[in-house]
Order: sequence, then structure tokens, then C-alpha cells
Amino acid sequence: MQVILNQDVEKIGQRGDIVDVSRGYVRNFLVPRGLAEVATPGKLEEARRAMEESEDRNRRLAERAEEISGILNKSVITIEARTGEDERLFGSVTAANIADAVERARGIRLDRRRIRLDEPIKALGTHQVPIQVHGEVEASVKVIVVPKL
Repeated sequence: MQVILNQDVEKIGQRGDIVDVSRGYVRNFLVPRGLAEVATPGKLEEARRAMEESEDRNRRLAERAEEISGILNKSVITIEARTGEDERLFGSVTAANIADAVERARGIRLDRRRIRLDEPIKALGTHQVPIQVHGEVEASVKVIVVPKL
């Protein structure tokens, strides 16, 4: 019997997949738990259309991510930080600071969790900061930390 999965089901398939399973499994497990629905011709057409829309959306997001990656790879961001004697920073430059600086400079809003800093920047100078833009698309931004006057 064919069903369309509403959620990921271990050892059966992913959400949106059309799979063949036994009638008893459908009647006793999948349908009562809301994990799947019986595949009628109308539902199959609807599922196919939803899959096409999802693929189109993912393709557009990937193209936009490539554009953003190109912009970020060319960007040089300057961040002013308070320093004490010996040119040491008070505090540090965090992923949130970098995300705010990128938004002010380039108008690109980034989630701070996508900025790949092993640890906050605690020194003046130039630093390459990797950013995961979308899925497999990554960029690298040059961040220059200068003393605040």
C-alpha cells in the first residue's frame, strides 16, 4: 500500500516521500500517529507539486547564498575596540559584534551562530573569519580590529 510520509520515519523514509508499506503497518501504526496518509491520486499530485516547490525554493536560496558569499569574500570589516596599555583589548570581539558590523557595512543580516569563531578575538590586527552562509556555501570576511580613540 502506498502512503505519503508526514514526518521522517526511521527505516522507512523522509518527510514527503511516497513509500510502499503493508496495510497493517499503515492502519495500526502510521496513520493513528499522524506519521503518514494514504496516497490517493489527488494527494500524490499535491505531494509532487510540494516537492517541486521545495526544490525551487532551495535552488533560489542557494543562488542567493552564492551572491552573499561573493559579497562577503570581498568585504573588509573594521571594528573599533577599547584597549588599555600594551594594546590589549578590554573584553573581546565576538560573533555578535562581527554580525552587527557586517550588517552596518554591507546591509547583510547574519545569524551570529553561523559565524565560525573558535573563540572570541582578543587581539588587535587582521583576522580571517569564516561564515557559513547557507548549507555548504561558506565565505570568509577579513576583520580588522583597531583601537578606539
